[in-house]
Amino acid sequence: MLFLDELPEFDRKVLEVLREPLESGEIVIARANDRVRFPARFQLVAAMNPCPCGYLGDSANRCRCTPEQIQRYRAKLSGPLLDRIDLHLTVAREATSLDDPPPGGQDSASAAADVARARQRQLDRQGCANAFLDLQGLRRHCPLPEEDRRWLEGACERLGLSLRAAHRIIKVARTLADLEDTEAVARHHLAEALQYRPSSEP
Repeated sequence: MLFLDELPEFDRKVLEVLREPLESGEIVIARANDRVRFPARFQLVAAMNPCPCGYLGDSANRCRCTPEQIQRYRAKLSGPLLDRIDLHLTVAREATSLDDPPPGGQDSASAAADVARARQRQLDRQGCANAFLDLQGLRRHCPLPEEDRRWLEGACERLGLSLRAAHRIIKVARTLADLEDTEAVARHHLAEALQYRPSSEP
């Protein structure tokens, strides 16, 4: 697990180096007389503010950043790097309250059990987690009905998403189906997986 806080504050060249191991699970160190491959499979978790001041979208309207400042801040992250991050989530600021949180929702223990069952389902089916499926494995274990495939292609085209992003969306949808203990990937799994991808539009 590699956690990078304040992601845009890292040097862009450092972040771009992550693209190779995120894609291949390996990193190549090249020197004058030799090239050495090292295993580098990891899970990347990153966090960032929505703008330089951190208040964009806040209900109190405290953000004073200009559109140009926000664009420059977000432009520190390249499209190819963002393309390799499967889940993009926006987390709203919690209200300041000292009261106990309201009941409801899933607790951590039951969520962990659901994840363990879904992962075991993947290992039993294909011998690896969905994230590590190659193109052949994707076609074999994540078949889509023609209508749903066309729907996904159209959605990716409208959102400006790459073929790599489309493949990753299918893997996430396969995982959502596994969490539901469902054999087939359905349209609602694809739709939810799409919600975790950022559009190419600002």
